[in-house]
Amino acid sequence: MQNRDYFSHWVEQSLPSGVDTPRELRLEALAGDAGFRRYFRVNTEPSLIAVNSPPEKEKNSEYVKLSLFLQAQGLTTPKIHAVNYTDGYMLVEDFGSTLFGQKLGTDNLNLLYDRAEKELLKIQKTTDKATSVPLHNEIKMGQELALFEQWFLNSLLGYQLSCDEKNMLDEFFDCLIGSSKSQPQVLIHSDYHSRNLMILEQEQLGVIDFQDAMLGGITYDLVSLLKDCYVRQPENWVIERALRYKQHLVTTNLLTYVDDKQFLQWFDLMGLQRHIKVLGIFSRLALRDAKSSYLNDIPLVVHYCLEASNKYPQAKQFDQWFRDKILPLLDPKTWYSNVLEDQ
Repeated sequence: MQNRDYFSHWVEQSLPSGVDTPRELRLEALAGDAGFRRYFRVNTEPSLIAVNSPPEKEKNSEYVKLSLFLQAQGLTTPKIHAVNYTDGYMLVEDFGSTLFGQKLGTDNLNLLYDRAEKELLKIQKTTDKATSVPLHNEIKMGQELALFEQWFLNSLLGYQLSCDEKNMLDEFFDCLIGSSKSQPQVLIHSDYHSRNLMILEQEQLGVIDFQDAMLGGITYDLVSLLKDCYVRQPENWVIERALRYKQHLVTTNLLTYVDDKQFLQWFDLMGLQRHIKVLGIFSRLALRDAKSSYLNDIPLVVHYCLEASNKYPQAKQFDQWFRDKILPLLDPKTWYSNVLEDQ
């Protein structure tokens, strides 16, 4: 890392009062995430997290503003002790190392998801106060879906679309965008899943990586959580939880009554928009950013896409095209496993 000494000096000078500082201050490098941020645990007591977040690539100002906003609404986000916007340095509360997904087991599965959904409901209740976040609109969704062709089809698989295939995808993507826009629009975290929820003391949940929050479809974060790109749950269980959450939305007046069929269609088509985008993002992370481990997560994302596209007439052409044209290109890949085994 460039300017490591300068970064370390900034951390030392920015330590808050009330922490015990050892004779030799150390910064222990931690595993990164899908962005360009780098994290270091500082050996104070209590420990802190130093973040090197390049300002030309990361939304540091948005992160700080949203952290304060969410805290004011009753959510638990890392307390920010110091910020250097110019260099992209932050010193924040240490939430530990226990991710939501690491604690899931048969004995606590529903309990932990209850808590995750409770926090999600808090986020969605803040919608009227979230006046400065961008919109997850047709332009933004179109940009996201374009990653599928550029990075997943072209760059990862070497597949070039014909004119007819481009037209088919354009029509299908318009359908997905229309479904999202037809839903109530609420504040969305944008990456509300098992790697962005931390297990704190007494099983309390901490929320991280929220700087990309937007106003978007009411099922977006729910499908991110229940059809998690890193954790797979049984389809029937996912459906039951989605419908149970729908009732919470109705009870809290975030959603006027819609029947189960309509809500699940919103949920599934929203998941298709997200997961098609994610195929592009995971491919880009592997190819451009040398984070090849994300290739191992593509099979589950493909499974989610085909699980949903197989249900709806408006997705029939996409579903058949993907099975006929794309799956044969995936099968030989060493990192790919047959996602159709359990269907």
